[in-house]
Amino acid sequence: MEYIGITMGDPAGIGAEVALKALNSNYNFKGKYIIYGSLNVLEYYINLLNIKKSINVIKNISEFDERTINIFNVYNVDLDKFKIGKISPICGLAAYKYIEAAIRDALNGNIGAIVTAPINKEALHLSGHNFNGHTEIFAKLTNTNKYAMMLIGGPLKVIHVSTHTSLKNACEKVKKERVVDVIQLAYDTLKKMKIDNPRIAVAGLNPHAGESGLFGMEEIKEIIPAIEEAKKLNINVEGPIPPDTVFIKAVKNYYDIIVVMYHDQGHIPVKLLGFDTGVNITVGLPIVRTSVDHGTAFDIAGKGIANEKSMVEAMKTAELFL
Repeated sequence: MEYIGITMGDPAGIGAEVALKALNSNYNFKGKYIIYGSLNVLEYYINLLNIKKSINVIKNISEFDERTINIFNVYNVDLDKFKIGKISPICGLAAYKYIEAAIRDALNGNIGAIVTAPINKEALHLSGHNFNGHTEIFAKLTNTNKYAMMLIGGPLKVIHVSTHTSLKNACEKVKKERVVDVIQLAYDTLKKMKIDNPRIAVAGLNPHAGESGLFGMEEIKEIIPAIEEAKKLNINVEGPIPPDTVFIKAVKNYYDIIVVMYHDQGHIPVKLLGFDTGVNITVGLPIVRTSVDHGTAFDIAGKGIANEKSMVEAMKTAELFL
């Protein structure tokens, strides 16, 4: 068994709750999990959820105890300093510190993977950390230049050419070099997940994949040349396939993963088919990072009703890489 870190996410959100519920579930996880978070917040949720397992606050891996919930008390936020369900700079700072500590331990070889609970981007920015999300934080702190977001939900796996940017900018980011890189990242990641000969589909950007240039030239100028270059690397890749048909083909098991051109092109079908069980993976990093595929859910935070299924799936997915 290998050690895996769980970052607690924004203390005002549902991260602590879903992490604790997952660890208290009957699922037989293969990894040894440690929460990177705030002791005060975790104790609050342990009482709220009536969890009987005891807490083991550790300062190094050697103190791990399988019979308990193991915690690195990274940044102990007092509950009277913020309101559950509300945006707060102190929560944004705490969430960043959990991630920073877990990445440091992963790079040092103390943990084999990181599973992240959700953060709030506005709170993160208010704390002075101007990142668009987890993906960009991990890329920065691991000095990674070529990376991508991969989502798994229900029967679908997708990987994105671009994510957190305007739709106009997303179209401008569809370049041959980037598409080749994402195809390669998809291939490498699925190989690490024990899929021997990954079957990769590339979605078109435009309606009908451009219809031979009638509805846009990106397929002809950027996407098709990228696919041809990837084929020369002996990657099993097809496309561009019209965006309105490529997902049903993947659901019917023609493909193992779809390269999508922008955020919502991939997120909408994945969330439609696997909203409660979706998993986000940052690929291309020197470390393994998986995540829940939902937000902080401030509207239900602190009520004890959050669904932990996505956290369980993120933990199971992290274990596939170990």
